[in-house]
Amino acid sequence: MSEFGKMLVIFGIVLVGLGLILLYGAKIPWLGKLPGDITIKRENFTFYFPLATSIILSIILTILLSLFRR
Repeated sequence: MSEFGKMLVIFGIVLVGLGLILLYGAKIPWLGKLPGDITIKRENFTFYFPLATSIILSIILTILLSLFRR
């Protein structure tokens, strides 16, 4: 049961982190506007793919999760 408890705590921390990102993400000026993010705007269509932002967030999450697993 202790492994299940640890998993629930980590899941809760991840949910809180996602909630904070969704709540305050618009107030971070560089988030989603990095040089590698792809934005295509047409008359009736806008395509947005945050490639560089996704890579940076993936690296940060990988580092954090590797620290928690130790």
